[in-house]
Amino acid sequence: MAKYPSNPLLLVALLCAFAAAGINSLDQNGICKSLVETQGYTCQDHQVTTEDGYILGLQRIPFGRSSNNSTAQKLPVLLQHGLMMDAAAWLINPPDQALAFILADKGFDVWLANARGTQASRGHQSLSTNDPTYWEWTWDQLAAYDLPAFFNYVNNQTAQKVHYVGHSLGTLSVLAALSQQKLSNTLRSAALLSPVAYLGQITTVLGRISAQSYSADGLYSSGIREYPPQGVAGQNLETFLCSQPGVDCSNFMAAVTGPNCCITPTSSNLIFQHIPQSTSTKNMVHLSEMIRRGTITMFDYVFPAINMQHYNQLTPPVYNMASIPKDVPLFFGYGGRDALSDVNDVKALLNDLSDHDKDKLVEQYVEEYAHMDFIMGGNAKQKVYDPLLTFFGQH
Repeated sequence: MAKYPSNPLLLVALLCAFAAAGINSLDQNGICKSLVETQGYTCQDHQVTTEDGYILGLQRIPFGRSSNNSTAQKLPVLLQHGLMMDAAAWLINPPDQALAFILADKGFDVWLANARGTQASRGHQSLSTNDPTYWEWTWDQLAAYDLPAFFNYVNNQTAQKVHYVGHSLGTLSVLAALSQQKLSNTLRSAALLSPVAYLGQITTVLGRISAQSYSADGLYSSGIREYPPQGVAGQNLETFLCSQPGVDCSNFMAAVTGPNCCITPTSSNLIFQHIPQSTSTKNMVHLSEMIRRGTITMFDYVFPAINMQHYNQLTPPVYNMASIPKDVPLFFGYGGRDALSDVNDVKALLNDLSDHDKDKLVEQYVEEYAHMDFIMGGNAKQKVYDPLLTFFGQH
């Protein structure tokens, strides 16, 4: 792999707090036992194998607490988390506030995806997570392999097309897949919360500082493939970033995601028992490229000859958002205080979709919401999920 300038991105400020607070990792009992069954819901663990050999964990909540135990005629919904999170993100709030439980209680067959590298998805047919090759991927591969594997599995299990809800990086992967005409045979509709496509106008102080620090290429060059780094490398990274002007690591969630309005202290404390989940350093490099350039392309290996080896062209292929099929039902939920999914970047994406069928595109703008409010806000049911359920009902 070529040496390239880049940076660690977005959630790296969390390292400061994690190291200082000694946050616990995800309950070893797993998501079903620790977060779903404890609330009185049935939960099943499934595994999916991608075309490139990754073995991914998938949890299923087949019905709600008060509904019948049959999944016949229930429409499946696949939920995909964002960067450095896992399926726990959808389960942190109480059942009447958490989207996964709300959907189950409304009669949906709920499936919770976990991206490669997270605790539930660290298997591989031939590689160990100690093997650097295991970590040679970015969100390109999430769009090309993980999402199609999840969709095909749920479709095969239910014989139904699938509603989709993505948050943050979970929106980027589905947008990329749709722009390449993937998922058309298995997708019913897609709801995109805090949508990420363009990143050139993010306002997070940490993101901007990180974008000029070129740390990720140093991590990669030193052989660190799993992110966030552990040990001395992680300590050095946190010391550097937390010492930068304008970065307040005592209020790291706001520093990274914007000033979330509506998350309770209980939910905030609970989420940090389940994050950060691992991603790849190469994925951070790819996202960094997007911030600096304001473009949506496949991973850039910098040297034209290496790009040619991978793509048969000198520069990385562009994901053309205007190529998304115009009849795919799309729901966009975005907030006025989101420092990662900035309103101007979302508007640029929506401009690319200006020719989309008007009756197939819904916007739900919440002025006071920042990035994490969409999955953890105490009033998200009223602000976002009720309109989302109406959208699902129409498709």
